Amino acid sequence: MATSTSDFGRMYIGGGWVEADRGGTIPVINPADETTIKVVAFGGRAEADRAIEAAAKAFPAWRALTAYDRAKILKGTADLMRQRADTLARTLTMEQGKPLAEGKAEILHTADTFEWFAEEGKRAYGRIIPPSNSLKRHYAINHPIGVVGTITPWNFPAALVSRKIAPALAVGCTVVSRPAEQTPLTMIGIFECLADAGIPLGVANLVICEAIPFADALFEHAAVRKISFTGSTKVGKELIRRSADQVKRLSLELGGHAPLIVFPDADVNQVAQAAVIGKFRNNGQVCIAPSRFYVHESIIKDFTEAAVELTKKLKMGSGLDDGVQLGPMIEGRALDKTTGLIEDARSHGAEILTGGNRSTRFDKGFFYEPTVIRHVDGSMRIMTEEPFAPVMPILDFANLDEVIAKANATPYGLAAYVFTNDLTVATRMAEGLEAGIIGLNDPVPATPQCPFGGMKESGLGRELGMEGLQAYLETKYVSVGLRP
Repeated sequence: MATSTSDFGRMYIGGGWVEADRGGTIPVINPADETTIKVVAFGGRAEADRAIEAAAKAFPAWRALTAYDRAKILKGTADLMRQRADTLARTLTMEQGKPLAEGKAEILHTADTFEWFAEEGKRAYGRIIPPSNSLKRHYAINHPIGVVGTITPWNFPAALVSRKIAPALAVGCTVVSRPAEQTPLTMIGIFECLADAGIPLGVANLVICEAIPFADALFEHAAVRKISFTGSTKVGKELIRRSADQVKRLSLELGGHAPLIVFPDADVNQVAQAAVIGKFRNNGQVCIAPSRFYVHESIIKDFTEAAVELTKKLKMGSGLDDGVQLGPMIEGRALDKTTGLIEDARSHGAEILTGGNRSTRFDKGFFYEPTVIRHVDGSMRIMTEEPFAPVMPILDFANLDEVIAKANATPYGLAAYVFTNDLTVATRMAEGLEAGIIGLNDPVPATPQCPFGGMKESGLGRELGMEGLQAYLETKYVSVGLRP
């Protein structure tokens, strides 16, 4: 059994749990009370380079295994995650802040992702192509791209990395992964499951270090053939620029500013409840969280009243406490940004219906009151910047064409939500909205078997679904000449 995290969190490189070469460490802080949970090893470029070399060395043998052999290890990882779900969820909640129920749901979703790609890896089919010449035969086969580097943020420290490493491993790639500095313990737990499931030495590597030296290693080392990144659009654009030097392939899941649109035929109370769940899940720190709420003018009064009452009833506190629905934000910088967004909205005439301040109920921790605001317009930062905050701006609209235009008036295109019982309206909205994910009467649409990703400046490529598998494969065309 792996024993990396009993009192000190280590990196996993070349099949072994290791400390930083120079003894570097960082504390992992509980955002609910600002205490140190654990100290973990903190390396740099040297550890990243060594992990890449280990992954490159392990690649030929891992690629040569059958999809069935690789699937056994991935399914074993999923089984171990389910067995350890309570412990992993507690770790996730302590370092990230979300309620324990949300943490456990994320761990189980992560296990499902590993299991789904274990099976989907067996279906990485090629194809036979009919020839136009009787003395030729044509076929296409898939080839794993090689060493993959992954960079993931703190808001879903288990789910987001699983969407990258599970399909990469399933098709025969090897991986080098970096967690966010705020939440390394959850990824350590996942790598413990991989190690205990029998992942061969060097196939999966975990490096905890600053982002820049890790990215430098990925971009400069020729063995790395692909980088998969989840994070801000600003950073994603820089990665695109850097990828040009070696024409590295990228998968980018970037920022969002999702509209949630409510038509007059929807049940106001049911939709208000769904909207509050969608908005305040993980404190609004979700890339696909609804950020702008467009409600038809005929029902906006009733919807707003219902949403405000539901928001006021949310129980805030440590994610480990019973019944808590809203934990702390991740860190002080997140609080400061949220405060800035609200003050900017206030200065431009927005009305705060509930919340609007850092919570004074807690002596420690990064708690912000769940907030609902009205009289919002495009001059406010909250309408142009990805908020990543527990703030619900409510706006009105009069007709379908108007709301489509308003919803699409953003460089982002990750997700959009529509609530209606009218099939024609639902169809026109699904076809007209510029977003990679459309939730029709569904505020939480992500699932392992369906593609996840954005349009416009919200990213490149797709994760999950069969598209998520193809993201780690190259297509080879083979043409065979026959003797007459």
